Amino acid sequence: MTGLAGYADHDATALADLVRRKAVSPGELLDEALARVERLNPKLNAVVHLAPDKARAAIAAGLPGGPFTGVPFLLKDLGCEAVDFPTHMGSEIFRDYRWTVDSEMYLRLKRAGLVVFGRTCSPELGIGPTTEAAVYGGPTRNPWNLNHTSGGSSGGAGAAVAARIVPAAHGSDGGGSVRIPASSCGLFGLKPTRARLPDGPLSGEGWGGMAIDGFLTRSVRDTASLLDATHGSDLGAPYWAPPVAGPYAQGIKSPPPRLKIAFSTRSPLGTPTHPECAAAVEKTARLLAGLGHKVFEGESRIDIVALMRAWAKVVACGTALSVRSRAAALKREPRQGELEGVTLGAVEYAKSVSGADYLESINTAHRIGREAARAFLAYDLWLTPTLAEPPAEIGRFKPVNTDFLDYRLGATGVLPYSPFTALANATGQPAMSVPLHWTPDDLPVGVHFTGRFGEDDVLLKLAAQLEQAAPWSERRPEVASR
Repeated sequence: MTGLAGYADHDATALADLVRRKAVSPGELLDEALARVERLNPKLNAVVHLAPDKARAAIAAGLPGGPFTGVPFLLKDLGCEAVDFPTHMGSEIFRDYRWTVDSEMYLRLKRAGLVVFGRTCSPELGIGPTTEAAVYGGPTRNPWNLNHTSGGSSGGAGAAVAARIVPAAHGSDGGGSVRIPASSCGLFGLKPTRARLPDGPLSGEGWGGMAIDGFLTRSVRDTASLLDATHGSDLGAPYWAPPVAGPYAQGIKSPPPRLKIAFSTRSPLGTPTHPECAAAVEKTARLLAGLGHKVFEGESRIDIVALMRAWAKVVACGTALSVRSRAAALKREPRQGELEGVTLGAVEYAKSVSGADYLESINTAHRIGREAARAFLAYDLWLTPTLAEPPAEIGRFKPVNTDFLDYRLGATGVLPYSPFTALANATGQPAMSVPLHWTPDDLPVGVHFTGRFGEDDVLLKLAAQLEQAAPWSERRPEVASR
């Protein structure tokens, strides 16, 4: 890398190494990231709340010596509370909301040496597989094709990383919100085991334990090192994830054992998936067999509709709580245009959910988690497409439908498009989307692996093996090549 000419070719780990060797300074990397925002964000609408002064002050004060010292980084505009970085949470009613405390996740990212300089767009309160929140003035677009969505709810993060604005970014996942953008943008995305990452101090869990933070990266080693830097419960956490055997970044240097991997190209709804998504799984199954793993077709017996009805009740209640809390702080009800249709629908639907209904939904998720755990006695990993189709066109899932159940579960709703990812949120299992396929018109199609509870290391080892066997980092969208 001469000067910053090779910025887009380096992952976060490589950029940090250049900083350590004094081949480049943190300030130069920040300048490059900001220049890329200026050039690309008008096309993508991925980055908000730029605060270069805060980033430069952190550099001037002396960055911590961590695995990513000097690397520019972006937070999702939802969660990861940070005093220096306000949020819209994808919503007009939360516009420029300021936190009074730093989250433990943000503090750990800072201790890793990352230079945070802004946030990335999210759908309103994290609802939806697309990022088209009105508060940002327009949709977030996919760098591979500007007419398609970058996914949701970490769609801004996916677009920013795929476009090489930053090598990695923070995200979160309550029903696929890291893995859907990873699939849509040709990135690696891991949803860790429930409680693997801290949620405090402002909350003990998100969406009944279904939501967790995560990262969008171009390399497996970046995700492994980010997980090493941030994993572990925070003070007062209501529950812990199983202990980690050793550093993830070290573990991926050795291949996984011979794994039993069941796969399916069919949706758990019993319907076929798009031919390109089926082809991605079949190609991956052949690759896995060639690597020595035992691969065989399986069939999901999980009642995904029952699960998603339970999930919808939990999410609707969580959304209603956020809106109610904001209304109480403002001492008024939301005004016309301050909430989008889907959010209004969620709040209205939540009124019909009793306390007993909510607890029944939690119990349904836990029951299905036990069913899934028993299924995993027969295999180590479950392989499917990440999405049932390639990335949707902008506008298809625009959040205007006020019938929340129809938006989520209807025949033209989210569930037929994304029937695979939410299961791992309900069960708490780790799951990942790996970028191993592109359509003939160059749209990314991810493949999805779910692992046993607590075995994040197995997923990361396999991902590193696949990355070596079928490298993807050299592929980049045209918008990032100019």
